[in-house]
Amino acid sequence: MAIRTYGPNAVDWEQRIDLDRLRVERLRRLNDTLDRSSLGALLTFDFSNIRYMTSTHIGTWAMDKLIRFAVLPRGGEPVLWDFGSAAKHHQLYNPWLDGENRARAGISTLRGAFHPDAGIADDVARKVATVLTEHGVAGEPVGVDLVEMPILAALQRQGLEVVDGQQVFLEARKIKTPDEIGLLTQACAMVDAAYEELYGFLRPGVRENECVALVSKVLYELGSEYVEGVNAISGERCSPHPHVYSDRIIRPGDPAFFDILHSHLGYRTCYYRCFAVGSASRAQRDAYARCREYMDQAIALVRPGATTADIVSVWPRAQEFGFPSEEAAFALQYGHGVGLSIWEKPIFSRLVSLDHPETLEEGMLFALETYWPADDGWSAARIEEEVVVTADGCEVITKFPAEDLLVAGRKYWTAGGALNTLRDAQSHRNTDKDGTGHNGRVY
Repeated sequence: MAIRTYGPNAVDWEQRIDLDRLRVERLRRLNDTLDRSSLGALLTFDFSNIRYMTSTHIGTWAMDKLIRFAVLPRGGEPVLWDFGSAAKHHQLYNPWLDGENRARAGISTLRGAFHPDAGIADDVARKVATVLTEHGVAGEPVGVDLVEMPILAALQRQGLEVVDGQQVFLEARKIKTPDEIGLLTQACAMVDAAYEELYGFLRPGVRENECVALVSKVLYELGSEYVEGVNAISGERCSPHPHVYSDRIIRPGDPAFFDILHSHLGYRTCYYRCFAVGSASRAQRDAYARCREYMDQAIALVRPGATTADIVSVWPRAQEFGFPSEEAAFALQYGHGVGLSIWEKPIFSRLVSLDHPETLEEGMLFALETYWPADDGWSAARIEEEVVVTADGCEVITKFPAEDLLVAGRKYWTAGGALNTLRDAQSHRNTDKDGTGHNGRVY
C-alpha cells in the first residue's frame, strides 16, 4: 500500500508511516534473503545494517566507530550487543528485542584503541559463537559486512568460517517497503524546503560554507536526524568537480551546484540542484541543457524489466566530456540506490553496468546523476533526481524545479529595463568561442 501523505507526525485520522510495520517488514526481508543464501547467520558491525536488522539507533556519532554488533542466526531472531547504557535503554524501550534476552551490553575494540592484550576481540568472538551454537549454525558460514582484523582473527580462532555477508544485506535492502518509500519521500520534501531557502539566499558575496550552514539549519529545524554533508561548488571549482565545499566567495555570473545529503529517521537523500547566480552565460545554459537531456533520457527508460545497462547506454562515454577512462570520470554520470545509506543497490555506471547489468524491479528507489562541463572551460552543470520504480514506469520524488537552469540572486535594472539574465560576456576568460572576435558579446 503506497504512502501518499507527507505529514511526519502520527495521527489517528489518516494512514501514514507505520513504524511497527516497517520494523517487521525489514526483518522479514532480511530473514527471507538469509534463508535463500548458503549462510548460517549474518553478523553486522555496519551502522545501517544494524538499524535494518534491529531497528535501533544510538546517535550518528557512532556511525564510524564499529563498536556495536548484531547477529541474525538462520531461523532465529537478532541479538544485539550495544554500547554501555544503550543496551539498558533498548531493554526498556525496544520491546521487539525481548528485553535482556536479545538486547545485551557488549563492546568491540574501539577501532584498536583498547590494548590488544585486553582480550576484547576474543570476547566479541565468544559472544557471537555462543549464539550461533545455541541455534545450531556454528558449523555454517557466517556472513560479515565489515570487520576489524583482530575481530576476524578471533572469529576464526572460534572455528567460524567467515565470508562476505554484505551482498545479503544489500539484496534484502534493494526493494523498499511502502513505509521506506514514504520516509525517503519525506526526506526529499525536507530538502525541497532547504533548496527554497538556498535559492533566496544565493547572491554575490556569500560563501560556499555559508550555504552549507543555511541548508544544515533548515534541515535540523525540520527535524533531520543527521546532515551528512552538503556539497557546495561554485565558479571555477565546478570543473572538474571537487566533491567538497570550500570558503569560496560567490561572484556575479557564477554557476553553483549543491548536493544535499541528510537522514530522516535513518533514510537518506542524495539530491543535487544547479543554479546560476545573477546571470548565466550561454556556455552555462548549454551545459545545463545537455545535462538535463541526459537525465530525461535516463528517466524515460526506468521501468520494471529495464536494466542498469539500458540506462547508462544513453549517457556519454568518459572521453566525450574530457576524461581518459570511466574510472577517472566515475560518479559524474552515475546512479545508485538510496535507503539507510546513500549508496545501495542498484549501481548505474558505464564502469560496470554494461558488462554486469542489474534488472530494475518495482519498489527500487535510486538516484540518477548527470554532469556536463561547459565549453568555456571552467563552469559546469550537475543535476540529480531520485526516482521510485513503479508498476508501469517510475515516479520522481525530488520536486524542486530543475527542468531549466534557474537564476538566483537580485534582479538588476538598467536604463533600458531589466538586465537580461542570459549574459554572454560573463565568462572570465577572453576567448573567441564563436568566431565573432568578441567572445559572443552582442552589441
